[in-house]
Amino acid sequence: MKLNTKPYEEKMTKAIAALDSNFATIRAGQASASVLNRVTFEYYGSPTPLPSMADIRQADARTLVIKPYDGSTLKAMEKAILASDVGITPANDGQVIRLVFPQLTEERRKELCKQVTKMGEDAKVAVRNIRRDANDAIKKAQKDGEMTEDEAKSSEKSVQDLTDKYTKQIDAAVAKKQSDVMAI
Repeated sequence: MKLNTKPYEEKMTKAIAALDSNFATIRAGQASASVLNRVTFEYYGSPTPLPSMADIRQADARTLVIKPYDGSTLKAMEKAILASDVGITPANDGQVIRLVFPQLTEERRKELCKQVTKMGEDAKVAVRNIRRDANDAIKKAQKDGEMTEDEAKSSEKSVQDLTDKYTKQIDAAVAKKQSDVMAI
């Protein structure tokens, strides 16, 4: 009986999806509403995601306009953006909040590339942890007599092939994101 690698492959796919969502929060000099996805503010005593409580539009290539559905939340949203890691000071005119994305400096681009590399390494660690879990399951099955030594070796190879496949995908995603950051 060879190990079923499907659940481990699904977990590795989720690690790639998490990496992509992390990449979406990195601003590359252009206005993107996705940088606000992780910003939350207090609304009636509970933390509320900013995008669920406001209309976020791109006014031009480097400006986002945030219009709250409830005008009373404007100040709370402004404070949340200031406290977040977006790195842009919001301009509040009493009706809407404007976020103007500055042109990226060479130094800031290099910082963002380091951030992208770290996110990629974190994703690789997640994939390797999944590989370790799979290999532990293989060893346990072999020890319990559910799997022969040949089946265990074959299963370990399958798991390693999966790990290599997803590691290559992570490397490609990191390289693409870094080139996007440096190109702008």
